[in-house]
Amino acid sequence: MSVIEQNNSDRSFNIFFAAIFLVSIAYFIFWGLNYTNSNHVILFILATLFGVFMAFNIGGNDVANSFGTSVGAGTLTIKQALLVAAIFEVSGAVIAGGEVTKTIRKGIVDLSQIQVDPMQFVYIMMSALLAAAIWLLIATKRGWPVSTTHSIIGGIVGSSITLGFLIGGAETGFALVKWDQIGTIAISWVLSPVLGGVAAYLLYSQIKKYILNFNDQASEELVKIKEEKKAYKAEHKKAFERMAEIQQISYTTQMARDALTVKEGDFDKDELESDYYKELHEIESKRNELNATKALEVYVPIFAALGATLISAMLIFKGLKHMNLGLTQLDNYLIIGMIGAIVWLIMAIFTKTLKGKSLDKSTFLLFSWMQVFTAAGFAFSHGANDIANAIGPFAAIMDILRTGEIGSKAAVPTIAMLTFGVALIVGLWFIGKEVIQTVGHNLTKMHPASGFSAELAAAAVVMIASILGLPVSSTHILIGAVLGVGMVNGAANWQLMKPIGMAWIITLPAAGILSAVSFLILNSLSLA
Repeated sequence: MSVIEQNNSDRSFNIFFAAIFLVSIAYFIFWGLNYTNSNHVILFILATLFGVFMAFNIGGNDVANSFGTSVGAGTLTIKQALLVAAIFEVSGAVIAGGEVTKTIRKGIVDLSQIQVDPMQFVYIMMSALLAAAIWLLIATKRGWPVSTTHSIIGGIVGSSITLGFLIGGAETGFALVKWDQIGTIAISWVLSPVLGGVAAYLLYSQIKKYILNFNDQASEELVKIKEEKKAYKAEHKKAFERMAEIQQISYTTQMARDALTVKEGDFDKDELESDYYKELHEIESKRNELNATKALEVYVPIFAALGATLISAMLIFKGLKHMNLGLTQLDNYLIIGMIGAIVWLIMAIFTKTLKGKSLDKSTFLLFSWMQVFTAAGFAFSHGANDIANAIGPFAAIMDILRTGEIGSKAAVPTIAMLTFGVALIVGLWFIGKEVIQTVGHNLTKMHPASGFSAELAAAAVVMIASILGLPVSSTHILIGAVLGVGMVNGAANWQLMKPIGMAWIITLPAAGILSAVSFLILNSLSLA
């Protein structure tokens, strides 16, 4: 595709996504005005714009981070990643995004200590959404993958402290914050990337040892066999040319009969008449004895089954945790086991069909499929969980505007999940390229095998950390995993981690300060 054709294609996509984005927002506002009984119209419209803006930036940073390894490895183009993200992120958000989202009254801050007017609570959440979105946009444009969860937490802390200051001074403001929770976030700055890096290092080092290194050695041997075969043919040609004409005729007849025997297959060396085909048979025997696809046949099905088991476990225990499927723990484990066994069987059969084909291409193909599978599962789980960073505060706002009271829980309408899901994908398309470049290219050079290792290791750590209740960030884990595979290859870009690490540290205070300013502005305007 020429540069002009590419530009025209991108322009068409830009128009398409912009149109879808605007239409979805317009329809949601039209629907939402009726849902909120047309209470506080200006506030509702502003809150919708802030919420959608937050979801847009989650797509540009968090979703781009999730698919960066797939794009960087060459497994998916950006447009293909967009398609996969559109299907699985939105499906995760709508199907398993949580029919009920708790407001953050007793999470990172405890607003029960003070008398909070419902409209002030709305301002807190609106300020948090706007501040988190602005910070994510700044980070995304610089190519920094940061935690959207930390961003929204920072926003809520900033606006809550500001309200506390206005009501009772500094002591009241700071007393609202659960500082032990802030401490766990600080721990996650180190814990998350370390766990991700260690898991990816261990996984990828095994894949490299048992598959990639074996394939490299096998490829070298295949090249030697090919060169030996080529040299023998050249030597035979010279010897044939030195024969007398009558010898050439006799030898050619033998070779013709041998050619038919070889073509029919399933023959013994003793059936061959000519030295030429006997020697070629010896050389070909070396190729067969080498069994170049051994690593692919033995180990790829194992790693594929491991990947399928972990991803299905993440989907069942994390992605689908909000849905009451009526399954017991034993049912869940049996389903996970069956999925792993089926994937192992399919891959074991498929790899046997790769004999005689290019090892590099076969390896790229197999790990590409495995990486797309892990990316899709990761996307579904992400859509089901992290969309709450935008939809949670917004659902609380809508509930207050509709009822006039602060509830402990806020229902999330499906149309809201769908609208925010669309915003995720549009954000990925318009502003996600810088983060994709960072994760997929700049931190280390990616290959489908290393990309699969990074994604699977990240999924495993997220899953285990969720079960153990460890304070981790999926974004930080994946970045650590990418660096982990880079360490195996001795090609991790530690210089780039300096600004990224600094961005992680300042995410909470940056979002907090922006949120405090936003809250003061909204509170002074008294839009209610």
